[in-house]
Amino acid sequence: MKIALIKLGALGDVVRTLPIAEAIKKKCPGSEISWITKKNAVEIFEGNPFVDNLFYLPFSSQEKYDILYNFDIEEEATALASSLKADKKYGFYKEGEYPMAFNISAEYYLNTLFDDELKKTNKKTYQEMMFEAAELHYNKEIPKIYLNEKDKAYADSFIKENKINKEKLIGIHMGSGARWPSKAWAEGKIKDFIKKIKELGHNAIIFGGPEEVNKIDRLIGDLRKSNISVYKNNPHNSIKEFASLVNLCDKMVCSDSFSLHISLALGKPTTGLFFCTTPHEVEGYGLLKKIVSPLFEEFFPEKQDQFNEGLVNSISAEEVISSIISNNNK
Repeated sequence: MKIALIKLGALGDVVRTLPIAEAIKKKCPGSEISWITKKNAVEIFEGNPFVDNLFYLPFSSQEKYDILYNFDIEEEATALASSLKADKKYGFYKEGEYPMAFNISAEYYLNTLFDDELKKTNKKTYQEMMFEAAELHYNKEIPKIYLNEKDKAYADSFIKENKINKEKLIGIHMGSGARWPSKAWAEGKIKDFIKKIKELGHNAIIFGGPEEVNKIDRLIGDLRKSNISVYKNNPHNSIKEFASLVNLCDKMVCSDSFSLHISLALGKPTTGLFFCTTPHEVEGYGLLKKIVSPLFEEFFPEKQDQFNEGLVNSISAEEVISSIISNNNK
């Protein structure tokens, strides 16, 4: 059985869609799964035993599939889903200017994207909704990132070069894209948190990407003035390099971001901070402690695209430390 699966979107969403491939293999042993994504997501699939063929855009094929699944509503994905030949299609396509569902079971997720009231009351995780759209049984399959020897060697080199004591090492990533600027914890709170965990004998790595260089350098510079040293990743890390460093950490503290999904995929006890995006859609797998801003309901979903100083300061360092201490998964 030949199966095509389309998932292009944000890298974190690609990670948390990975369990679909495992579920398909369980339901259809011997099936051949071809996953179509974007080039920047290719590393996510390295070593994955449930994906047989990996393609990235631009992609076209005259091959006929038995089943096609599309989990994106963006134009690139829906156009591709419409153009590929398949006996049965699940998920989403576009009719005129509007995304539509191939099957009734996919309509619920589609409705959450356009109905604010449903978005507010929805308690299904993203994974539940994707499995529902695919008409597959959801058994909380955990997404997995597979680190190879090269990845592990990179992490070992990072430890040696920075002379890091791996005992009680906490990773911190508080990124936010332009779409939701209030997803990231306030810099002052991050500094308070790092000072307090250092007093408790923890070491810290601050994670970030190219868009967070200035913020991280500013944080590290301010902490050095208090004789507090922290480590940072290379902002230009590849996905697997980033994951290999996350894998060094005993625990992770993240905003609702790619790093949170990487952390869970690596089986790390994780504390997630939710300011303006819904915690209900994030599957925790027994690893995730969720801290939700007391101001969350004032901003979600109607004002979640706005930056608010009070919102990003509404979770205290003490709350996060308490969560870490109580997270006894490790």
